[in-house]
Amino acid sequence: MQKRLLLNSTQFDITLSRLCYQLIEVHDDFSSTAIIGLQPRGIFVARRIVTSLSKILSQPKFDYGELDVTFYRDDFRRREIIAPSQTKLDFIIEDKNVILVDDVLFTGRTIRAGMDALLDFGRPRKVELLTLVDRRYSRQLPIEPDFIGIQVDTITSEKVTVKWKESDGEDGVWLQ
Repeated sequence: MQKRLLLNSTQFDITLSRLCYQLIEVHDDFSSTAIIGLQPRGIFVARRIVTSLSKILSQPKFDYGELDVTFYRDDFRRREIIAPSQTKLDFIIEDKNVILVDDVLFTGRTIRAGMDALLDFGRPRKVELLTLVDRRYSRQLPIEPDFIGIQVDTITSEKVTVKWKESDGEDGVWLQ
């Protein structure tokens, strides 16, 4: 199958900017909101979102964290051993609105693991999901995002690849 570009670098930036403005409409000054990126690749989306929000709102500090869900996955023992990432949460999520952030929503299993892991840190008031790419029609669990960069209709054998300047040298989303 041929590789197809879904978002080029410019579209990528516009999509992230749109997501930021949608978040501002809902969460205003973010005083009772935490943004948490899911390891490993959701942190790239979350970091960019937080950086952009800081510039747009002229607000230097947000409750931002990174959550490793390796040991919460229901397929943990079935998968190839993957070195766990680090969880970084230096704030209380109790009674906060939490925005979980991931790059691609496929089956919903990573998000379920993220919600399980999140509960170890307290009981949030509300949990919302932001995803850069929503692969519709492939869910194995009833999970839907609240904030979506793009929606892509795919078949199971197709793969969505998100590349980041920070780790891959370029920004873009491809379908292969």
